Amino acid sequence: MGKVVIVIIILALIAFVAFGQYVGVRNTLVTKNEAVKAAWSQVDIVLQRRADLIPNLVATVKGYAQQEQTVFGDIAKARSALLTAGTPSDKIAANQQLDGALGRLLVIVENYPQLKSNENFLRLQDELAGTENRIAVERKRYNDTLQDYNTYIQKFPNNLYAGWAGFKPNDAYFAAAEGSRQAPTVNFAPPAAPQGAPQPSAQPAH
Repeated sequence: MGKVVIVIIILALIAFVAFGQYVGVRNTLVTKNEAVKAAWSQVDIVLQRRADLIPNLVATVKGYAQQEQTVFGDIAKARSALLTAGTPSDKIAANQQLDGALGRLLVIVENYPQLKSNENFLRLQDELAGTENRIAVERKRYNDTLQDYNTYIQKFPNNLYAGWAGFKPNDAYFAAAEGSRQAPTVNFAPPAAPQGAPQPSAQPAH
């Protein structure tokens, strides 16, 4: 009987330690998951802020470039997808589409010098630029928080306890190309002559 009691006590201690680890891991996962939700909430706020600015920006551009209906339609479609998306993954995908459409809009603006001097457009452009900077900050913070959660959940034995507690890795990362947020560069310099091309001869002085 003595050996049986010892075995029971050992098993009970193992179970107690395992349960304690499970509780600790679960509590940590809850904390990290809530941090991910909070970081996403801040991203959602700035994405909404940009979405609110876009209609006025598009309306201003339309006053000078009514023929650019394709780009306006792409922006409206991407904005609608962003506002109706139900999950972070869907919103991130819609945001990428909106980035591309806004990038094409900036290219159009370069063709309308009068638009670039319009006070209302300049004000909206400044507000949009500030919002874009805020999006970049909150997006990085969200990605970092999500990576911390995913790293923790995939470590052993955390992955075992996470499975028992119903937690799974979250792959809803932002991976938008930064180039889509940059204003196009306008170069007024004449194109360089190809190598081997004849150089123009100098005019004789009179």
